[in-house]
Amino acid sequence: MRHSLRFKITFVLVFCMAMMILLCWILDRGFLGDYYRHTKVSTLGSSFEEVKNLILEEKIDQIIGFTDIQIERLNEIASGNNIDVYIIKDSLVAGSNTSKTARERMTYSRITYVFGINPGYQITDVELLYSDGEYDVFSQYDKRQDANYIDLYSVLGNGVEVFIRTNYESIQESARIASRFLAYVGGIVAVLGSVVIFFVSRNFTKPILELAEISKKMSQLDFDVKYKGRTKDEIGLLGNSMNELSERLEQTISELKSANNELQSDIQNKIQIDEMRKDFLSNVTHELKTPIALIQGYAEGLEDNINEDAESRQFYCDVIIDEAQKMNKMVKKLLTLNQLEFGQNQVEMGRFDVVALIRSILQSVDILIKQKQVRVIFEETKPLYIWADEYMIEEVITNYVSNALNHVSGANIIEIKLIRMGERVRVAVYNTGERIPEEELDKVWIKFYKVDKARTREYGGSGIGLSIVRAIMASHNRECGVINHEGGVEFWCELDAQV
Repeated sequence: MRHSLRFKITFVLVFCMAMMILLCWILDRGFLGDYYRHTKVSTLGSSFEEVKNLILEEKIDQIIGFTDIQIERLNEIASGNNIDVYIIKDSLVAGSNTSKTARERMTYSRITYVFGINPGYQITDVELLYSDGEYDVFSQYDKRQDANYIDLYSVLGNGVEVFIRTNYESIQESARIASRFLAYVGGIVAVLGSVVIFFVSRNFTKPILELAEISKKMSQLDFDVKYKGRTKDEIGLLGNSMNELSERLEQTISELKSANNELQSDIQNKIQIDEMRKDFLSNVTHELKTPIALIQGYAEGLEDNINEDAESRQFYCDVIIDEAQKMNKMVKKLLTLNQLEFGQNQVEMGRFDVVALIRSILQSVDILIKQKQVRVIFEETKPLYIWADEYMIEEVITNYVSNALNHVSGANIIEIKLIRMGERVRVAVYNTGERIPEEELDKVWIKFYKVDKARTREYGGSGIGLSIVRAIMASHNRECGVINHEGGVEFWCELDAQV
């Protein structure tokens, strides 16, 4: 609690308020008396100027008596400044607080009494407070009346004297009372002020606590919370800045996550490429090892004349030629795949009849179809023109048909369909037989991958054909895929139809 901003604000404000009250109390105790006396002296001086102007206006120095009007003017000056004013002209005295009879009895000896000239009167503690050549100001204590006075006395000439008196109460007692009262009031004000400041400070600390909560959630990567204050002060500016910071952090983190995902993808691709490279070397070595061993063995047999009859030698030569052709075919496919994957084999777009192309492919493998007693279903008769590289698409369909011939079983049916899909045509090659395991559907496109390795070796497959298909379709920016059906497998690819 004592570390909270609300507590600190309350403490600082209450401390400042207490210090101000204490300062006022010290100034009251130390300087109130001097200020009171200075005020009294100033009042007497300003009153003297008014009386002097009255004397000059009424020409009192030229008359031998005082009128009621003059007395009334003196009373106005006296009552306005809380003083007693006397004007002495020879033996006549005009005063603001004397009756007519009293004024007639007042003589100059009254002035001597006032200033303590006659020692018989009990005037003590006379002190000159101010003198400017025109009038003198004294403070004195009258034991007879038990009162302090401040008096101004001036001689103006032509027998005219001015005497102005004001009561000078004991300021010390008044100052003590005022200081005690100020202490009580200051204490009450300090307590009430502390309570008010404590609750008012909540209005200042509440938005700060809200900003602290927002920053805490931002540290937990929660950027949905926003500062909703609408003030235009420093806290409002801070809140708006935190909102902007939240948006930019969210955007930056999103970009970093995207970059991280891309980096992870690149790393995975690199790992996959390394694995593919290792598999490629291993598979190439494995695929070439058998035909090389056969070629070497039969060649050595020919060299050693193991079989002297011409028929046996011919058989050895046929095996060598057959294995060499397989190696040559595999190397050509690898070169083709390499060119496709690295973009070295440019696509030459052209318009051709895909129906005619399929019939040409079926005619070229007619011998294999008859040997395996396969029933091929292809019902399209009308021309269907597409836009693609005819040589590459021929390679794709040939691989699909060859793959179907190698894996057809059961009803021994191969069906080729052209499915129109708006501006595209899907070429689908279906064969009856065993389905591909679901977990291996995506792997059939990988180089040298073989679902049934024994059967693939039986028909001399290398596991490269479908990799070539995917590379060709990628170069055309089109899709290809494989689907398991109830009684067999379907391979498909999509091509652009004539618009």
